Amino acid sequence: MAAKGYWIAHNVVHDAESYKKYQAANAAPLAAYGARFVVRGGQQTNPEGTWNSRTVVIEFPSYADAVACYESDAYKAAYELRKDISDGNLVIVEGYDP
Repeated sequence: MAAKGYWIAHNVVHDAESYKKYQAANAAPLAAYGARFVVRGGQQTNPEGTWNSRTVVIEFPSYADAVACYESDAYKAAYELRKDISDGNLVIVEGYDP
């Protein structure tokens, strides 16, 4: 079995109403690639370093699925709705499977 894949994002959202349009648009591509939210902007404490106010962790069945979702036309369309209303970082990482 392949290790799972993850999107780990930490963002600052500048327009919460417009961000809802991004969330609606990303639902279909995330579902198509088997994604599951593990963390979705909940309460957080930042004891070391610097971090943005919103953290999201999305789990995929595999690293390949995580990359393919991000590169899909459907997600690219959703990203266009987000890129001007938030700032942050995203990493796509392979999970640890001992």
